[in-house]
Amino acid sequence: MGKQTNIYLEENKKIGLPSKDEKRIIFFGNSITQNWSEYTDYLKENNYINRGISGQTTYQMLLRFRDDVVNLKPAAVVILAGINDLAGNNGPVTKEEVIDNIKSMAEIANANGIKVFLSSILPTYDFIWTPGVYPANDVIEINNNIKDYCENGNSTYVDYHTTMKDNRDGLKDNFTYWVEEVKRYDGVHPNKEGYQEMERIVSNKLKEIL
Repeated sequence: MGKQTNIYLEENKKIGLPSKDEKRIIFFGNSITQNWSEYTDYLKENNYINRGISGQTTYQMLLRFRDDVVNLKPAAVVILAGINDLAGNNGPVTKEEVIDNIKSMAEIANANGIKVFLSSILPTYDFIWTPGVYPANDVIEINNNIKDYCENGNSTYVDYHTTMKDNRDGLKDNFTYWVEEVKRYDGVHPNKEGYQEMERIVSNKLKEIL
C-alpha cells in the first residue's frame, strides 16, 4: 500500500469531532484533490477538509475511508477517484472493480449518515507516466455507471467531465498545464483554470443539497 496510506492520521487526531453547528465537508481523493490547495484557496476559504493522496487507487482510498472520512463525522464527502486505477498504478484492475470500490465508499458513508457527492473522473486521453494506455472510453463508461448509481440511490453526481473534455474526450488544454520535459500538456491534472471550473460545478451541487 505504500508509505502514504495514512499521512493524515496525526492531523485527524488534531481536528477532532465537528462542533455543534459545524457542517463539515471532506474532499476525498488522489493527487487531483491533494493538489487543489496549491492552485486556489477554495477549500481553505470554505473550511473544507482536503484528504487527497497522490497516486492512490480506489482500493487504497477504500482502505483509509474510515480514518479519513467516517471518523471525522462530516456532514458530506466529495469523492473523486478512479484515474490511477486506469493508469495501472497498482497493477491491472477491471472497470467493475473500480466502480465497486467507489460504490463501497458511498455505501459506508451513507450508513454513517454522511451525504455523498460522487465526482466524475476527469476526462483523460492518455498518461505521461503510463505510455500507450488510452483510458478515455473507460472513463466515460465508469462515469456513466456512477451517474446511474447516483440517480438510483443516495448519492449526488458531480459532472466535471462534460464541460472539461476536448474533442478526444481528454482534458482541455486550457484546464491542464504544460510539462516542458516532455513537451506536452499533462492531460490528467488540472491547472488553476481547471480547478476554478471544478469549483463552479461542485459549489452548485453542494448548494443544491446542503
